[in-house]
Amino acid sequence: MADAVLTFNAGSSSIKFSLFELSSPDRLSLAFKGEVEGIDSAPHFFVHGAKGDVLAERRWTGAQPDFQALLETVIGWTENYLENDRLIAVGHRIVHGGPDHDRPELVTPDLLAALDRLTPLAPLHVPHNLAPIRAIAVVRPKLAQVACFDTAFHHTMPIVATRFALPREYEAAGVRRYGFHGLSYEYIARQLRAVAPEIAQGRVIAAHLGNGASVCAMRDGRSIDTSMGFTALDGLVMGTRCGSIDPGVVLYLEEERGLSPKEVEDILYRRSGLLAVSGGISCDMRTLLASEDLHAKEAVDLFVYHIAREIGALTSSLGGLDGLVFTAGIGEHAPEIRARACALLKWLGVEIDMEANDRNTALISSPGSRVSVHVIPTDEEAMIAQHALDTIGVPASVA
Repeated sequence: MADAVLTFNAGSSSIKFSLFELSSPDRLSLAFKGEVEGIDSAPHFFVHGAKGDVLAERRWTGAQPDFQALLETVIGWTENYLENDRLIAVGHRIVHGGPDHDRPELVTPDLLAALDRLTPLAPLHVPHNLAPIRAIAVVRPKLAQVACFDTAFHHTMPIVATRFALPREYEAAGVRRYGFHGLSYEYIARQLRAVAPEIAQGRVIAAHLGNGASVCAMRDGRSIDTSMGFTALDGLVMGTRCGSIDPGVVLYLEEERGLSPKEVEDILYRRSGLLAVSGGISCDMRTLLASEDLHAKEAVDLFVYHIAREIGALTSSLGGLDGLVFTAGIGEHAPEIRARACALLKWLGVEIDMEANDRNTALISSPGSRVSVHVIPTDEEAMIAQHALDTIGVPASVA
């Protein structure tokens, strides 16, 4: 009998999940990945094996199942897949852990209550992250659940990198810079020890570039500074999010344009970023790179400009730069974006091998580059699985 751990990453309209099995006494390997998309409209359940083969698919028509029923579908299908093997834990990505939760934790009623109190810090994320925990507690009350916080990795940032210049009463209430994509950065930091040990303990900036995007400055594998702050709106231009913006713009939108806070929220989170600058063409970088439209080109230009700008700023936080890592969907699969960003960083001594970059090889810097440049696929689900097992006391590492 083998043991297994299931991971969940739940959002407002989808539930992503993965299963990892203990393929040997101390090694975890991916069994499958799946998703329930369209949970608020037309649910679509599908599962792909580790090699991408389709293992299951289902669409609902007519009366739509509620969230609890969808979770039961995922858990039930997983248990049928495992047959005689045993599901021993479920790990959950929790976007915000606030100022107090700096490591993964076993879910308890007290922890759930504490996380509910953090909802004002991430109202678009935390309720959706907690929904699967509550649903699983109903259908499998004895199954261990572990909360893995996307903000935890950044708790090593110095106070000067977390503090806003606001009255201290607001800082005491939790208004500070937290940073996000921590599970991704933690995975990259661990991978660096294996693939690039010569820079793993040095000054490294990782660029997590996807629909959500950020950069993180690491020294000896620990977060020193990052582009996202109080919310996941800050920093880089993103698919539909604005990135860094003068707070006065928000005041203008509310006071002069008469928009409500909810309307401003909708603009900043869902109607801005690449989608807005491209004139509504797309928030997908692949579409924008293929387009000849001037607005699409301007959106790409702005995205690259902000990547280079943030990397320059974080290099100052580190006092220099030894290594640069590109990861996530755009970072791993868009050579043109990497090349253009690195061209703007030439003043730092960044030089890339264009042929290696076009092939998406692991090392893309040229031999003469003063900065080692890498492309490393991230795996937040593997990190969650690792944390889940560590938290319940099962020694294992991801294969």
